[in-house]
Amino acid sequence: MGKLCMMTTIVSRKQFKKYLRLYQEEQLQVMFVTLGAGTASGDILDYLGLESTEKAVMFHVLEESDWENAKKNLRQKLQIDAPGEGIAFVVPLSSIGGKKALQFLSGKEDFQKEEESVLKDTVYELIVVIANQGYTELAMDAARSAGAYGGTVIHAKGTGMEQAERFMGVSLASEKEIIFIVAKKTQKNDIMKAVMEQAGMQSKAKSIVFSLPVTDTAGLRLMEDS
Repeated sequence: MGKLCMMTTIVSRKQFKKYLRLYQEEQLQVMFVTLGAGTASGDILDYLGLESTEKAVMFHVLEESDWENAKKNLRQKLQIDAPGEGIAFVVPLSSIGGKKALQFLSGKEDFQKEEESVLKDTVYELIVVIANQGYTELAMDAARSAGAYGGTVIHAKGTGMEQAERFMGVSLASEKEIIFIVAKKTQKNDIMKAVMEQAGMQSKAKSIVFSLPVTDTAGLRLMEDS
């Protein structure tokens, strides 16, 4: 049995390919890539010796035990700790919507996930829905039907879609939309179930859904009062 984490790597776009090559060499599956931009002020950038750059953001799902090896390679082979290189971090997954999604995300047919969530006292969860491009509303309508207030959508390109047919019996489009939904922990199972039933693999959205623990929040007074 193991623990799964979502690993996020943020680097400048011009450095993206060398990080991707390292991950491919280490057989660390990069699931999705999206673009972003740094927002630090000029004074901070000058102090840290950094330049204002456009960013590439890579999302991976890996076992917690693989993180230490990945971190060592990032430090030794790419000197990620040097100013201006980038950042990588991990967050534990608390739950995953369905056995096939678990197999797809872990890359293993026989993976056994440990008991749900290492953070037992959290009040909120971040639900992550990965859907085919153009089907955000289908997924969000499903989530709202179970009590979700709303979500934030980013566009991403999938890079590990060849595994989908092996584990899920379907081929997935590479163009994806990732929806982030913050919900009360007590609502999480209902929302994930609604997305799986109404916008899951049997639908055109072909959604995969999982959740991450949220340790604290601000700006959610309406949800707290409901």
